[in-house]
Amino acid sequence: MNNDHVVEAHVPIQHTVVFRLIHESNSAEESEFLDTATRILAAIEGVEAFAVDRQISSTSDLRWRFSMLFRNQSAYDAYNNNPAHVRFVNERWLTEVAAFQELDFIART
Repeated sequence: MNNDHVVEAHVPIQHTVVFRLIHESNSAEESEFLDTATRILAAIEGVEAFAVDRQISSTSDLRWRFSMLFRNQSAYDAYNNNPAHVRFVNERWLTEVAAFQELDFIART
């Protein structure tokens, strides 16, 4: 059995999600989604170094990336279960994101 998914409690995690919105590029709706996400997600306890980046390569149609750091698995779990995060996912993410890929990284040991 491969245990690559098991993360020790003290290991920092870089959480990233790349995505494409249903909104037109450079639209007011796109901007409002990104601004709202930043305001809500960056304010959740345990989130460090929150960033929003625009993807510019022609090899992918996933236009945006959210990236954030968590000190450990406990902080990451608390973020995932935080009511503000759950509400954002249910009310905005599920209705406005057309496609996405979530990637979580730890440092190579």
